[in-house]
Amino acid sequence: MPTYAYRCRECTGTFEVNRPMSESGAPATCPDGHEDTVKLLTTVSLTGSASASMPASMPSGGGCCGGACGCG
Repeated sequence: MPTYAYRCRECTGTFEVNRPMSESGAPATCPDGHEDTVKLLTTVSLTGSASASMPASMPSGGGCCGGACGCG
């Protein structure tokens, strides 16, 4: 289940809510009971090495489109 981050406009605290994607646009009440909240834009951070999941014999492209057009 996705986690959504919110900020309370009244107390300026931030909090997270776990809810289904179908309810992602629903309003959230802050833990202190305030209803004036805004959903924050969050990003996903992936860690690890791409080479660990890619066989050594697999070619790696470069540039913006994989190198096929000569840009990379």
